[in-house]
Amino acid sequence: MFQVDDQVLMEDLKLRCSKVQSAMADCGLDAILISTNLNNLYLSGRIFAGFTYLQVEGKPLFFLKRQAGFTGDNVYEIRKPEQIPEILMELGLSLPGCVGLESGAVSHSSWLRLSALFPGAILKDCSALLAEARAVKTPYEITLMKKTGSRHAAVINQFPSVYEPGMTDQQWMTEMVGLMLKAGSLGIFRVAGESMEAFMGTLLAGDNGGAVSPYDFAMGGAGMHPSYPVGQCGIKLEQGMAVMADIAANFYGYLTDCSRIFSVGRLAQRALDAHSLSIDIHNAIAAKGVPGTACEDLYNSARNMAEQAGFADCFMGGAHKARFVGHGTGLVINEQPVLGARSKSILQEGMCVALEPKFYIAGTGAVGPEDTYLVTAKGLQCLTSSSREIVEL
Repeated sequence: MFQVDDQVLMEDLKLRCSKVQSAMADCGLDAILISTNLNNLYLSGRIFAGFTYLQVEGKPLFFLKRQAGFTGDNVYEIRKPEQIPEILMELGLSLPGCVGLESGAVSHSSWLRLSALFPGAILKDCSALLAEARAVKTPYEITLMKKTGSRHAAVINQFPSVYEPGMTDQQWMTEMVGLMLKAGSLGIFRVAGESMEAFMGTLLAGDNGGAVSPYDFAMGGAGMHPSYPVGQCGIKLEQGMAVMADIAANFYGYLTDCSRIFSVGRLAQRALDAHSLSIDIHNAIAAKGVPGTACEDLYNSARNMAEQAGFADCFMGGAHKARFVGHGTGLVINEQPVLGARSKSILQEGMCVALEPKFYIAGTGAVGPEDTYLVTAKGLQCLTSSSREIVEL
């Protein structure tokens, strides 16, 4: 078995492989071949150029196109993936009759090339299987999520210290990101989805909080340029504006999501009431979010609370409304499960979810905090705990 310096991580990687293998057995898969950064990271603890081959029983095999510091009797250097079947046969291993490929995450040309490695085999998409495995965190992963959440909250509390009157949203965002990097955040913000792109986070001031973005976010923002249409738009921060800072943290490879609201002067009463309602929704969903709960039911509960309080028109957006109130997070910011309309996900103990019941108040901006939670037997445990009250700048 390949070795890493951290023995606790080593044991955790074995647990992850075992969890995936159990799911493979349920799906009738003999083996899976992983080629994406995300799932290689999940099964090996690092990014590398190459492939992970995992049979339904036994240890994983790692095929490296470039040496990545791996050592062990299951690590093999290759020039091209076509060498993989040759090595498997040299090891006395039978080629799989049913193999899983990441059909939902690789290009068609890559899929054609990898599928040709196993002529005659039944091919299945293992993307969903791996996403479901990543959704339920191992004890080691939970430790990292908790450590990230605590550091995340501490940095967010420093954001007002780098604000200066007369700033634009972009100027303040620059200072905020600087604080995150100085605190040790790795900078990379992984996002899943064909139309999604990695970015650092958003600062939404005033009516930019209601701008529709092509990306699948609850509150997108217009952005600084048509080539990057998300987030701050360069406007000056002025009296009466709500300012939503939504900057994820990544200190150990795992992401927590957290938003806090600031105001330039006092906000309109409707914005204050909507923010208070958001906190009430957080508390209600946190209590209801026990293992076995349907994620669609949690979304419906949040939507119903907004409707009953008279805020349905501005819940989860303005002209465009998101049809979710939360999402899983971990190695990427938008993992399973989705707390949304028509979601088939069921909460399981060990999942991590970001809850974001947000409101857009025209003329004021976006309000409503976001926090990352761990699903426990007693409900949702907040990992990004800090004051959710609006901070007046």
